[in-house]
Amino acid sequence: MAPEKVKAELLAQYPPKVARKRSKQIMINEALENGTPEITANVRTIPGIITMRGCTYAGCKGVIMGPTRDIVNLVHGPIGCSFYAWLTRRNQTDPGPEGPDGENFMMYAFSTDMQDQDIIFGGEKKLAAAIQEAYDLFHPKSIAVFATCPVGLIGDDIHAVSRKMKEKFGDCNVYAFSCEGYKGVSQSAGHHIANNQVFRHIVGEDDRPVEGKYKISLLGEYNIGGDGFEIDRILKKCGITNIATFSGNSTYKQFATAHQADLNCVMCHRSINYVADMMETKFGIPWIKVNFIGAKATAKSLRKIAAYFEDAALIAKVEEVIAEEMPAVEEAAKAALPHTEGKKAMMFVGGSRAHHYQELFNELGMKTISAGYEFAHRDDYEGRRVLPTIEVDADSRNIEEIEVEADAVRFKPRKTAEAMQALEQKGVKFKDYEGLAPDMEAGTLIIDDLNQHEAETLVKLMKPDIFCAGIKEKFSIQKLGVPMKQLHSYDSGGPYAGFQGAINFYQEIDRLVSSKVWSYMKAPWQENPQLSGAYVSQ
Repeated sequence: MAPEKVKAELLAQYPPKVARKRSKQIMINEALENGTPEITANVRTIPGIITMRGCTYAGCKGVIMGPTRDIVNLVHGPIGCSFYAWLTRRNQTDPGPEGPDGENFMMYAFSTDMQDQDIIFGGEKKLAAAIQEAYDLFHPKSIAVFATCPVGLIGDDIHAVSRKMKEKFGDCNVYAFSCEGYKGVSQSAGHHIANNQVFRHIVGEDDRPVEGKYKISLLGEYNIGGDGFEIDRILKKCGITNIATFSGNSTYKQFATAHQADLNCVMCHRSINYVADMMETKFGIPWIKVNFIGAKATAKSLRKIAAYFEDAALIAKVEEVIAEEMPAVEEAAKAALPHTEGKKAMMFVGGSRAHHYQELFNELGMKTISAGYEFAHRDDYEGRRVLPTIEVDADSRNIEEIEVEADAVRFKPRKTAEAMQALEQKGVKFKDYEGLAPDMEAGTLIIDDLNQHEAETLVKLMKPDIFCAGIKEKFSIQKLGVPMKQLHSYDSGGPYAGFQGAINFYQEIDRLVSSKVWSYMKAPWQENPQLSGAYVSQ
């Protein structure tokens, strides 16, 4: 079906005013013909529509801070919100240099468990007591406090409580995040809030030298299903030192020493570009966009890092590693291609995943016919070139923007302006992201903030061979007889990053699209219409 007709069908069920507004978030891509058209993004979901988004608290606590193993993440709010603090994203971590007895608080759900009386009379005393209890039990390096919706409504000053407890302890960094769920358009606001506080309270706090000849930090990688482990394996094999991952498999010390990196590599542009920009301004660390999802993309990113350091030995080592890893990847792709080539995929995933995973599908000979994000801004679709034209609305003003200046002592340009320009001319682009749209074919549908109605309509009209999204969409899509791959937390799969991750993904998608079970996904009354009355009566 023509994309114009599909778009019309998606909008047909809405009232006229809603349809006009929603139409601006559904873009028929023209990237290969007339340039990328403008898409509306980072606006509030229309009331009554069942969105696939998360809240500001989910973005702050769940995405950014959740993967850090030695920070006590204390949720100030009702216990229902605190459940999300309990490893629901499948962030993985290793024991680190301290071994199995080292600090790891990721298995715990720390909460003040606010009750009715706390809402009425205030919960600051209860919060202070909870911080004290966590300190007495664990003596952590740091305690982070997260506000949920009731906290903002009743006015508890979590920052004042945190400052007081930090002064009291002396050896534990306590700080807070005003990340009430309603505060922003989506979980993207929570990313921004988390990044601000990590930068303000932790980054640059530890000047003890970190060893390594080629030092980078990896920003926007959350070690879902062990992705970060695979990336670290490859970097280590190349001789590249990853000082800090923000924030998969991370520690307080990694954040505190991250200012010593010579290059920042950004994976998920949406969730972390704020930190990359601030670290460049304050410490002089340039950043590049990378992608370790897809074997070819991994090789390209490694070559980009090596080119930046301009060291012949590193460049040769990277090529050696790529040559060692690719044969197994090519063998796995060869085995899967007969079953996957020509198949169609749809992807509606947060962060940059709906863009990154197209690399893996391309390697399988599959075409992405529709994609979009849950919490993107226009630059995630159209590229950073549109940043000067984006108008700041009331929702965006609700999120604090930190004023950053060059550090008087630790600001150090890693390369001269002339060296940076020379690298740009060689194809190493700094502080640049072209967005999702230019990499998708003309005529494909790009949809921001997809909802339940549109997801089911898309599947019925365009008949994809696989649908990739999150847990909220999984079972409704499967009931339509289409395999659904959960790309937020991978179900029980992964890793899918790097070379070994590509092999895992090829095999997983091969199994999904080759399975016959999906053709049997019909309700009993669809198989035998005479039964419909009996089921209705029950």
